[in-house]
Amino acid sequence: MLDAKIPAGKLDEKWTKYKGTVKLVNPANKRKLEIIVVGTGLAGSSAAASLGEMGYKVKAFCFQDSPRRAHSIAAQGGINAAKNYQNDGDSVYRLFYDTIKGGDYRAREGNVHRLAEVSTSIIDQCVAQGVPFAREYGGLLSNRSFGGTQVQRTFYAAGQTGQQLLIGAYQALERQVALGTVEMHARHEMVELVIIDGKARGIIARNLVTGELERHFAHAVLLCTGGYGNVFYLSTNAMGSNVTAAWKAHKKGAYFANPCFTQIHPTCIPVSGDHQSKLTLMSESLRNDGRIWVPAKQGDNRPANEIPEEERDYYLERRYPAFGNLVPRDVASRAAKERCDAGFGVGSSKQAVYLDYAAAIQRYGKAEVSKKNLGNVSAEVITNLGKDVVKEKYGNLFAMYEKITGENPYEVPMRIYPAVHYTMGGLWVDYELKTTIDGLYALGEANFSEHGANRLGASALMQGLADGYFVIPYTLGNYLADDIRTTSIPTDHPAFVEAEQKAADRINTLMSIKGKQTVESFHKRLGKIIWDKCGMARSAEGLKQAIEEVRALKAEFWSDVRIPGEINAMNPELDKAGRVADFIELGELMCIDALDRNESCGGHFREEYQTPDGEALRDDEGYMYVAAWEHQENNWNLHKEALNYEVVKPSQRSYK
Repeated sequence: MLDAKIPAGKLDEKWTKYKGTVKLVNPANKRKLEIIVVGTGLAGSSAAASLGEMGYKVKAFCFQDSPRRAHSIAAQGGINAAKNYQNDGDSVYRLFYDTIKGGDYRAREGNVHRLAEVSTSIIDQCVAQGVPFAREYGGLLSNRSFGGTQVQRTFYAAGQTGQQLLIGAYQALERQVALGTVEMHARHEMVELVIIDGKARGIIARNLVTGELERHFAHAVLLCTGGYGNVFYLSTNAMGSNVTAAWKAHKKGAYFANPCFTQIHPTCIPVSGDHQSKLTLMSESLRNDGRIWVPAKQGDNRPANEIPEEERDYYLERRYPAFGNLVPRDVASRAAKERCDAGFGVGSSKQAVYLDYAAAIQRYGKAEVSKKNLGNVSAEVITNLGKDVVKEKYGNLFAMYEKITGENPYEVPMRIYPAVHYTMGGLWVDYELKTTIDGLYALGEANFSEHGANRLGASALMQGLADGYFVIPYTLGNYLADDIRTTSIPTDHPAFVEAEQKAADRINTLMSIKGKQTVESFHKRLGKIIWDKCGMARSAEGLKQAIEEVRALKAEFWSDVRIPGEINAMNPELDKAGRVADFIELGELMCIDALDRNESCGGHFREEYQTPDGEALRDDEGYMYVAAWEHQENNWNLHKEALNYEVVKPSQRSYK
């Protein structure tokens, strides 16, 4: 069994005790230690800025032209914190419990409680940076609800919270760049990890403008490279989001944990045709005020506004009265799929449900009339006042929906359907965020540690910033304190030469295939296999088929892909080819992991294992562990980390 190195003692004292007893590096020694941070989204930017501020010599890498373009920018709805500003019963323990329960009891208590503890500090940090969180009329920070909770703990900046938080982290990062503690390398992609004497000692990076391979040394390497949702081809992720850096580490010995734990977000704009290359998220915050429904009659083709109230099925409110439209994402997504599969879907594809704001507009309008003491006013005035309130809260989301679909969501309900959004799986890390390779750490979505089998909404931003601002500054020092006598290793060391040659050989092999099929066509075919057979619903038969199909696709890719352009020049098709090759291998492991886990939990829904009313049926006796896969030559070896619950008692999740 793997050891997560969780400190002994009471749950609510573990992190405090750890911080008080951890090894330290003095300021003079910090200036001698070099750290590489790969990825500059929320986790990477906050980590690089924090470590630079502490005095370490940091090199930060991103494949985008600026850290500002990291996918963290796309997060819309908000960030959780146990501040209890609404005085509605929230607490650190309740945030911890909601996260454990939301993840269907497949996450570590120690890591999750630490996350809940530092959540309050994140808000203070970001407010100090000038992040423009929404505020109440009196100036206090505002909160709203998200799925899987019964309190309002989500802080937000309209519908662009991720962008505002990233700007704050980016400004902190750029300050360190200006001070010379951080060296920024944009348009660079990590293509190989360098290991010397069992420790991560640097990376090989490819300059995406010139095609040149570069060697970079470090005493420790931090991977903050996000998730692997683009293995499905269609997802809400940015087009460039990939698994390559994490996969290179995996193939060098870092275990990959719970790869089949992927999240399907229930509120996305439905697929409109084969021409699409990505999907668009509609924030979970819209479930605060919007009501989700389908026609009560199968095959009802009437326009939404012509279907009377009594002929509508608000199925989430019907099935889950305690949480209603704010059930967790996995529950809401499966419920939407069930209704559409049963013939109640809407729109031309019948693969959509309605998200309706009519009731919210009327409710807010009447409140405004009362607040402004307007007396008897017309229905039109009430509606217009309500629209103004909704616009203030969700205006940019409504504008985005209208721009994409051509429909005005203030007048007609939105059409939504689940889509791939986040990956709970990732590199296995211990309590200190260290992988199974000494000196290699994984932060944010790149690791597996906090969300179990299903992430609650508004928790991704929380984890990324917690890891970067408040966790890694302590845990990394505990490792580096024993490494202060290690001087910089020259990059002509045989390990660097070998790693660079390995990367160059792979690139040359890809370019020499000169087949007939595009990289994009392989990616699309891979995505269809994984979505159909390892998506919202899985079965043993389908997963076995998917494994064989992915293996066949891999063989075809390496014999018939065609990559135009040159190696030593800007070549986006070559960049994409390397990423898709890694996605194909990951896709096989995802299906193997899903096939091995003979239970349903969170986002992993095996059709053979469900309750009589269609909910996920866990097998705690057989599968209460983290599945950590070790890469071998042509296969994977499973290692297990037992999940021990000392405070929370696992039970069948119920949101009814």
